[in-house]
Amino acid sequence: MLHQGFSSKTTHLNQQSSRYLHVITWGCQMNVYDSNRMVDLLRPLGYKITDKAEQADILILNTCHIRDKATEKVFSELGRLKQIKDYRNQQGHPTLIAVTGCVAQAEGNIILQRVPYVDIILGPQTYHRLPKMILDVARQSGHVIETDFPVESKFDFLPTPQENTGYSAFLTIQEGCDKFCSFCVVPYTRGAEVSRPVQAIFDEATHLCQLGVKEITLLGQNVNAYHGKGPDGNIWNLARLAEKLSTLSGLTRIRYTTSHPRDMNDSLINAHRDLPSLMPFLHLPVQSGSDRILKAMNRGHTASEYRQIIDKLRKARPDIALSSDFIVGHPGETQKDFEDTMQLVRDIQFSQTFSFKYSPRPGTTAYISTHQVKEEIKNKRLQALQTLLKEQQNQFNKNTVGLTIPVLFTGKGRKEGQLSGKSPYLQAVHVQSDDSLIGHECQVKIKESLSNSLSGVLV
Repeated sequence: MLHQGFSSKTTHLNQQSSRYLHVITWGCQMNVYDSNRMVDLLRPLGYKITDKAEQADILILNTCHIRDKATEKVFSELGRLKQIKDYRNQQGHPTLIAVTGCVAQAEGNIILQRVPYVDIILGPQTYHRLPKMILDVARQSGHVIETDFPVESKFDFLPTPQENTGYSAFLTIQEGCDKFCSFCVVPYTRGAEVSRPVQAIFDEATHLCQLGVKEITLLGQNVNAYHGKGPDGNIWNLARLAEKLSTLSGLTRIRYTTSHPRDMNDSLINAHRDLPSLMPFLHLPVQSGSDRILKAMNRGHTASEYRQIIDKLRKARPDIALSSDFIVGHPGETQKDFEDTMQLVRDIQFSQTFSFKYSPRPGTTAYISTHQVKEEIKNKRLQALQTLLKEQQNQFNKNTVGLTIPVLFTGKGRKEGQLSGKSPYLQAVHVQSDDSLIGHECQVKIKESLSNSLSGVLV
């Protein structure tokens, strides 16, 4: 039987210290946060993290459903993990495979049908149940699947992070989406918008700072739609939460992602003006510059309204840098629609961006459209857009040369005697220095703009 050896040891799991866990994470920063929390959950069972899949007693594939052919990529990776599992079983080391995240949520039953050697399938709202699921599999020698949206919040069951994961950390404050954009599966895989209470977030942020974290990125599918219950009994928005977090000793940088233009209110714009620890960098996806396509996408805003938001932000914080997401080839997109997108990019000027071809996602409204754009047209438009966006990113980096900016050093660089850090605008910055500056924010004069980073000297 597959789990006989494992099952005989379940009563001793809490005492074991030589069991290993290997996690493969795909997708967004929230998946990174979720993976770290799953590791925290399994530490009390004696599991240690390993970067060698061949050494692991549990193999976790934390998946993302956003990109094209996401499900097929999962099955391809599972084929590789099966070979590891089979070999370890033959050697007398029973091994579990768990598929978590958004593909598990959307395709759980299909996964079990196609790859029955997967032991655990759980969606992003149920990973707090992972320890119990591991024990259930061991006792039952079968499969366990959890893809419901539970009434209880998973955050109420998660342990406090115990290890310092670096000087920058992610902290999920909001999950889910109520927007139902025509191209997006997030409302179906992450559920409705839910916000964590202010005190729970503040306590976790306090603990992270005690571990040495200097920079926290607040996460949410629609993070600026945050509406958590405050300690005063009132509902707080993201601006008020950021103001509260800015009082934490040692926390020098606050970021947040991903935002929606519909939730970009004046209080949050003013927070960029008033809070020094709130970094002058904003990722605000627009997706298209065409009002016709924005309506078809169900975005709930126009290109003009997006421009007005940017104008307000730049008035409040003149040095703010902007990032965005773009989709080309959405069903019904004409050449004129695409040119509207190109013009919006020229008008606004972005420092960083993410751009993709539209890919049909089953279950979304755009999936059933009869006005799909031909693949060769999408390819041509994406190439033209990415060329323009790359020019803007290069120009933004070149404009930094000669400036003296604060850099938070987070680790060693690739070269000998080199340190790597981040600018306020999320650029990678390298200097020559010893390791004593890791974890510190220092003034750096930028000397050179490279293809994907900056180099400078300490002031």
